Amino acid sequence: MAVLKVIEVLANSEKSWEDATKKAVSQASKSLKNIRSVYVQEQSAAVSNGEVTEFRVNVKITFEID
Repeated sequence: MAVLKVIEVLANSEKSWEDATKKAVSQASKSLKNIRSVYVQEQSAAVSNGEVTEFRVNVKITFEID
């Protein structure tokens, strides 16, 4: 039987929400093993002078505990 744990991670990107999600998973995978899935819980963006300058995501990452 597998035991799974879920953590919440915030990440940002100047390119897109997709890129921010990939960065969250990439960074988390440096210290977590057996990542199973990522769930994008929230998306937001920073705006400056009428233009989007940064994409932000709040994700939940699920991984298996040894």
